[in-house]
Amino acid sequence: MHARFRRPLPPIAAFALALAAPPLPAAPGGRLPNVVILFIDDMGYADIGPFGAKGYATPNLDRLAREGRRFTDFYVTQAVCSASRAGLMTGCYNNRVGIQGALGPRSKIGISPEEITLAEICKQKGYATACFGKWHLGDAPTFLPMQHGFDDYFGLPYSNDMWPYHPAVLKLPMEERLKRWPHLPLIRGNEVINPQMTSKDQEQLTTQYTERAVAFIEKNKDRPFFLYVPHSMVHVPLHVSDKFKGKSGAGLFGDVVLEVDWSVGEIVGAIRKHGLEKDTLVLFTADNGPWLSYGDHAGSAAPLREGKGTMFDGGCREPAIAWWPGTVPAGTSCAEPVMTIDVLPTVAAMIGAKLPDRPIDGLDIGPLLRGEPGARSPHEALFFYYGAELHAVRMGKWKLHFPHAYRTLNGRKGGTGGMPVEYDTARIGLSLFDLEADAAETTDVKEQHPEVVKRIQGLADAMRKELGDALTKQKGAGVREPGRL
Repeated sequence: MHARFRRPLPPIAAFALALAAPPLPAAPGGRLPNVVILFIDDMGYADIGPFGAKGYATPNLDRLAREGRRFTDFYVTQAVCSASRAGLMTGCYNNRVGIQGALGPRSKIGISPEEITLAEICKQKGYATACFGKWHLGDAPTFLPMQHGFDDYFGLPYSNDMWPYHPAVLKLPMEERLKRWPHLPLIRGNEVINPQMTSKDQEQLTTQYTERAVAFIEKNKDRPFFLYVPHSMVHVPLHVSDKFKGKSGAGLFGDVVLEVDWSVGEIVGAIRKHGLEKDTLVLFTADNGPWLSYGDHAGSAAPLREGKGTMFDGGCREPAIAWWPGTVPAGTSCAEPVMTIDVLPTVAAMIGAKLPDRPIDGLDIGPLLRGEPGARSPHEALFFYYGAELHAVRMGKWKLHFPHAYRTLNGRKGGTGGMPVEYDTARIGLSLFDLEADAAETTDVKEQHPEVVKRIQGLADAMRKELGDALTKQKGAGVREPGRL
C-alpha cells in the first residue's frame, strides 16, 4: 500500500459519482444475494484465531477465514458503541448524522427518520430484514429498528452494562442506582417483553440471538434477506450460557468468545443447510476495540496501540472476515484501508439499489471483496474523529495524529473479575506513523516525510469544513441533525 497523491473528490462530488455507478451482478445463483452482518461488541483485533488469539480456539471463525477473505485494515468510524453503529447503518461518518458516544437509557436523541439505513436499502429490493442483538441508536420507539427498515427485532436497546449493577453504582442503595441506570429491558419488535433483565437472563442472550437468526434464515430461505446480528457480547458484564462455562480453559472471557464462535458456526451452518452459501455474503467484524480497563474481562488489540475509547488503531481497527463462496476468494487477505461506512454503498451496488438522496461518506469496495487484481481502496483518506474532535487521518500506509488528549493505562494492568481500573489521561503531539512498518504507532516519522504531513493536513482541512472539528473550533457545513424526541 502506498500513498496516492491524487486530488480527493469533495463529498458532494463523491456522492454524485456513487449515484451514477452501475450495479454489480447478482449472486452466482441468479438470485439477489443475501447479506449477513455479525457485529461483535468490544472485540479486540487479536481476539479471534484468524487474527492471532491465543489461549482458546475459534474453529468456526478459523474456517470462515480459510474459506473467505480477511480484511486486516478494516476500521470503524469511532471507537464507541452508538457512534460506530451509526456509521455502519448509514454509510456516513457518525458526525455527519449527529450521533456520538454511547447513547444511554431514555436518550432524547437517536437515529434520524431522514437517514436511510442499510435495512432500508435492502427493502428497496424486497428483502426480508431482521436485527437480533444490541441496537444502540436510541431506545425510544421512534428510534428502534422496526421504524428503520427492519421487519423483525429482538434484543437490547443499548449496552448490557447500562443497568443498576454497573460497577460505578454498585455501592449505592438501589433507589440511588436506579436514578442513574434503570433496569435493563429486553425488546421484541416494539414491545418490552422483559422489563428487568437479570444476570441469568443475560447468560441466554447469545443463544437467543443465534436461535432467532437461524430461524429467520429458515423462514426466508426462498427470498433474499438481510440479517444483522449485533451481539451484546463481548461487552462487560460478561455472560455465557451453561453450555460454554469453563469450556475454553481461558477464563470467562475465553468462554464468551467460544460462545460467539459457536454462534457464527450455527448461523453459517444454517446458510449451508439450505444451500445458500453461494448466494450469501457474510461479514464478521466488531464495533470497536477492547475495553482495556477491565483487564481479564477484556480482550487484546495486539499488536495495535491502545483500545476502545481512543482513535489509535487498537480502538478503531477491527478483525474483519468476508465470506461468500464463489465470489469472495478463499484463504486471502486484503490490507487496503476500508471502513464500515463502505458496507452500505457496497451492498447497494451488489443488489442494484439506489443510494440515499443525501451525501454519504462510504464507497463501494466490491472489487476488494472479490479480490480483483489491482483493486485499491476507493478512499484517498479515512478520517478518525473522537466525539467532535478530529484526532487522526489515514492516507494509504500513513496515519497522522493531530495534537489531542487520550485515555491510557500507561502500561498498567486492567482490572479483575469485572471491576475496571481508572485510566490516565495523556497527550500526543502532531505525529506521523508508517503503519506498514509500525502498526503499533510508536515511531513518529513526520520529520522524514514533511510532504506527507502537508498533504494529509490539506485533506484534514477540507474535512473540517464538511464535518467540523472541536479541536480547531470549526463547525461543519455537512453535519445533519439526529432524530430528536
